[in-house]
Amino acid sequence: MTVTEELPIRDELRGKSPYGAPQLDVPVRLNTNENPYPLPEPLVQRIGERVTEAARTLNRYPDRDAVELRSELACYLRRMTGHAVTEAHVWAANGSNEVLQQLLQTFGGPGRTALGFEPSYSMHGLLARGTGTAWLSGPRNDDFTIDVAAAVRTIEAHRPDVVFVCSPNNPTGTAVEAETVVALHEAAQRARPEHGALVVVDEAYGEFSHRPSLLPLLEGRPTLVVSRTMSKAFGAAGLRLGYLAADPAVVEAVQLVRLPYHLSAVTQATALAALEYTDTLLGYVEQLKSERDRIVAELRDAGCEVTASDANFVQFGRFDGPGGAHAVWEALLAHGVLVRDNGVPGRLRVTAGTPEENDAFLDAVRAVMKEIAQ
Repeated sequence: MTVTEELPIRDELRGKSPYGAPQLDVPVRLNTNENPYPLPEPLVQRIGERVTEAARTLNRYPDRDAVELRSELACYLRRMTGHAVTEAHVWAANGSNEVLQQLLQTFGGPGRTALGFEPSYSMHGLLARGTGTAWLSGPRNDDFTIDVAAAVRTIEAHRPDVVFVCSPNNPTGTAVEAETVVALHEAAQRARPEHGALVVVDEAYGEFSHRPSLLPLLEGRPTLVVSRTMSKAFGAAGLRLGYLAADPAVVEAVQLVRLPYHLSAVTQATALAALEYTDTLLGYVEQLKSERDRIVAELRDAGCEVTASDANFVQFGRFDGPGGAHAVWEALLAHGVLVRDNGVPGRLRVTAGTPEENDAFLDAVRAVMKEIAQ
């Protein structure tokens, strides 16, 4: 039987592992940052109505440019941020991962470089390599904030074509100050005076943050992009709908690489139905923010070191004993609780779930901490 390494795959993909988290059948699954609340029944019914309507024309291709959906996403962003966003500023794709991939296909590629500040969302590097873009890892402080001075020096030295900033950052949960993004954007433009560099702010968890969106920074910055998703706050991970906001020229540029009719009529119909229930769905976000803050407080009471979080998840540790964080991950799994081991030394990440799920997780942590202390 042939193995992958025997195939003529590209050199930069050799020895790499595909992105993914364990999918295990356990009582409490808090490892993939999903919204734990099912969609409300009235929304489920509305989705059925919209999909039924779309089904009547499935013999035809969907709206290639998703004009209605982009218009409604722009309305949502205007309402949430107060920033003057129109349909021309918005692009949508199959999850924010496809949005990021399209940006790298357009602005990265062979002979070009992308920079991120790790630990961060591992798909940034994977997508870079998948598009033939060289990947660089930039510095962070010990508290997982971005070391601005060091980051600027890195940008000046390596002159990246694309810079990723994740806020709130995954897996640490730390938000990024607007001043930091401005400083990195200015440094990136100075480093690439011939055509500038694209700076992508990944706000997949933006609705969970206590801080305002960085979307207003788009004004006067045509090489700044904000990427978002409906997977988290809208509780629609299974929908696979992500979107970006940027200068209209960026939206036009990514259409050079998008596949024809990439968003199905069913996907567009479902997303439009979800946007009709924005207020209801964001109500769940408020519950999750409260639960996240409770998790932080109780983990600290249990003796854990916790990274301040503006997302729907919490990074905790520090586990430096035998086996490190992975041993604690296995111990929690033995208690029926699945969390995420992201490979950050000594630390694990847990998603905020329902109150009952969080109770089970916290009970498991306290039990494991006692086991460790013995």
